[in-house]
Amino acid sequence: MNTPKLLAENLTLDFGKGAEAHRVLRDVGFSVADGESFGLVGESGSGKTTVLRCIAGQYKHWTGSIRMDGKVLPKELTKERCRQIQMVFQDPYGSLHPKKTIHSALMEPLAIHQVPGDREGKVAEALESVGLDREFRWRYPHQLSGGQRQRVAIARALILDPRVLLLDEPTSALDVSIQAEILNLLAELRKSRGLTYILVSHDLGVVAHLCERMAVMQAGAILETLEAASLADIEPKAAYTKTLLDASREYGKARGGA
Repeated sequence: MNTPKLLAENLTLDFGKGAEAHRVLRDVGFSVADGESFGLVGESGSGKTTVLRCIAGQYKHWTGSIRMDGKVLPKELTKERCRQIQMVFQDPYGSLHPKKTIHSALMEPLAIHQVPGDREGKVAEALESVGLDREFRWRYPHQLSGGQRQRVAIARALILDPRVLLLDEPTSALDVSIQAEILNLLAELRKSRGLTYILVSHDLGVVAHLCERMAVMQAGAILETLEAASLADIEPKAAYTKTLLDASREYGKARGGA
């Protein structure tokens, strides 16, 4: 049996202490194969993004274990961890510094990690890989559309050549017409680079478009794991999953009819 690219076991997290403690993750466990795109779906507050933040090293007080390629990930945020695992955030408007050029935003991780070689060339290549001309380097975030900003955020995540991308609602802040472009871009990048994705979304339609499997979360726990070939083929067991599925189907019809 092949070793999973990423394996989470009994992932549990509380915010607060003693009588004030609130459990936000409850024994979460799942595995993601090398090159797979795996979805975490559920309503706001279900714990999806919290799982990503634990994997990314932004939260350190969880219990359980997270392994990558069979090796336990330390809770400390090391440079090696950052090079292997990168995150693309929900808000392309807030994830880029408003007073820094795109060139500066993309050069920064190369400088921090002391990446050798032609850094200028790496910046140009990163932009071109997400469909942006190299002249975009000299623009500021306010001079870009929402879709262009998210492309820059993806380029920044890829510039260190990670193996795993954590995608936190990467299209929810974008216009419907742009959402499909970004999802198609992510699908192409995964195929061409052999990347592994963990995608968080409240929209089952988005997850079904990009992922092979999905785990449905509610109240900090995973209810069930499903194949995600298409919305029409999903056969949930849990009542909560059926509610999510019905909502996604109705939302898809509304978008299609708009």
